[in-house]
Amino acid sequence: MPTLLDYRRRIRSVKNTQQITRAMKFIAAARFRKAHDAVLGARPYAREILRILRSAVARMETVSHPLLQRRKERRILAIVLSGDRGLAGPFNANVIRFATRFLRDNESKQIQVIAVGRKGRDALRKRGFNITGDYLHVSLNVNFSHAKEIAKRIIDLYEGDEIDAAYLVYNEFKTVMTQTLRAEKLLPIEPAIFKSDEKEGGAPALVDYIYEQPPAELFRGLLQRYVENEVFRVLLESAAAEFGARMSAMESATKNAGDLIEKLTLDMNKIRQAAITRELIEIVSGAASAAG
Repeated sequence: MPTLLDYRRRIRSVKNTQQITRAMKFIAAARFRKAHDAVLGARPYAREILRILRSAVARMETVSHPLLQRRKERRILAIVLSGDRGLAGPFNANVIRFATRFLRDNESKQIQVIAVGRKGRDALRKRGFNITGDYLHVSLNVNFSHAKEIAKRIIDLYEGDEIDAAYLVYNEFKTVMTQTLRAEKLLPIEPAIFKSDEKEGGAPALVDYIYEQPPAELFRGLLQRYVENEVFRVLLESAAAEFGARMSAMESATKNAGDLIEKLTLDMNKIRQAAITRELIEIVSGAASAAG
């Protein structure tokens, strides 16, 4: 049976763990706010790129570009985004399970995987998938240079006819408690994006822009920037989802530690009270024996 000293040591250990989880929750909260602000800040830029693309397309007789060429999907590239660290609740497990299911569904095709995040890379490598590249420690400090590097590699593979399609597999941020798993096609670029959609706040295709370059030349340059921005957006979405999941997990861990401390304290008090009662009984019994 545990002694009072055992309970005191156990309570002290749980309190130390609670301090760690509370500190990690505050760190995750600070990083989450930064990532969330970055997601919101990137959206106007993405909308403006689409507006210019739609305007350029409306002024072009024929629209052609290597990134628009559609081929039968025999070789696909999956860019899987996960975290580099654990303690984020089901965040990593969910995206790894979803990515595994996506890759299994396409096992009849030649598959390459680029892993963004150590957790996804290690798990998918153990499952026998072909990891052709990895990018680590990106989610801790997402910047546009990461997106440009990853996008350039994807574009080079597609334009070099080494892949027929590229998919982004990631956790899309909704709320702190909610993330949506998505497998989103990045390449080839769907022609539907060049159609104006007023319901989503898009501007009409014929915006009165003044171009210094011919529309076709501007279109070619903007397509690459569009792909870079899509990769950047997904990196930000995944980072915000990860920090939100970690913040929620650490908050739950802190609360559970508090509940455990209360339970251990109650059990310790019961043992201490039983010991005091036993000592009083022994004293009373001894006194009664001496008086008799």
